[in-house]
Amino acid sequence: MHVLRPTYASVLLDAGESIKALSTYLGHADPGFTLRTYTRLLPTSDDRTRRAIDTAFGEDQAAKDGPAPVDGLETA
Repeated sequence: MHVLRPTYASVLLDAGESIKALSTYLGHADPGFTLRTYTRLLPTSDDRTRRAIDTAFGEDQAAKDGPAPVDGLETA
């Protein structure tokens, strides 16, 4: 149960959700608290830049990485 909250936060932040919205979803009164707590989970500027360019040029990174596992689990 302990890991659900940071997982929820990291998924939303990776998807581009704002700190203000995430703060509301997590029940924090101050978005600054949310930012200080979860800042390590924010995608890096490099990641955002790469995704923006890939999207602009129609690149599909998933296609380059190969098919996704059917059950969502990766095997060795």
